[in-house]
Amino acid sequence: MLDQLKSHASVRLYKDEPITDKKFHEMLHAAQHAASSNFAQAYSVIRVKDPVKKDRLAELSKNRKQFDSAPLALVFCADLKRLEHAAKFHKKDILAGLTENFLVAVIDTALFAQNFVVAAESKGYGICYIGGVRNNPGPISELLELPDYVVPLFGVTVGVPAEANEVKPRLPVEAILHEDTYNEQKYERILEDYDKIMENYYKQRTSGKRDNAWTDVMAEFMSKKRREYMLEFLQSRGFLKY
Repeated sequence: MLDQLKSHASVRLYKDEPITDKKFHEMLHAAQHAASSNFAQAYSVIRVKDPVKKDRLAELSKNRKQFDSAPLALVFCADLKRLEHAAKFHKKDILAGLTENFLVAVIDTALFAQNFVVAAESKGYGICYIGGVRNNPGPISELLELPDYVVPLFGVTVGVPAEANEVKPRLPVEAILHEDTYNEQKYERILEDYDKIMENYYKQRTSGKRDNAWTDVMAEFMSKKRREYMLEFLQSRGFLKY
């Protein structure tokens, strides 16, 4: 299991081999056993089988390569709608707009999805998370007919890998582990060393065409405004009111 977890790499091109419903449901059932805040199970997953919808999803997410070749295309959603129905059994209204309840749904969905990914990889499949679903969350919600209190967080494509990517070197454990107190003084040394590792990784992977340092990429990524519409979109779906 540890070796499997450490072998993860995103797969962006799949063989033309279908995944049976039985195998898919087995993986999904395993995913449901992820931890869940107060056992809310505040998630849903949409399997996109219709070729027209799948094509539109690929276009809206701006990830055509992954969706076009994937035999299994999924959209994972934070979902409080089912909990609204549960509350109605007892004549109560849920506080969907509460920030904490949004966090519960997002965390539940992430844990559920990662369990699914581990289950899929244990069966020899490859996967790719598609954050590009948030490029057009409104139109994708319309495409999938999502009600209020349900929002698409990310997609996941699954299939037999047609190509294999190398595992990217992760930050050293020392970078992410703190004992008793948070220690940021160590970052300058650790990040300088990690930049050298990543520069070498990219040079080897691209035959010298790319030699980015990790801090270069993160500085660019975190200093740009991205998807500024997300707060307004989430609020329009009933989330993050207070």
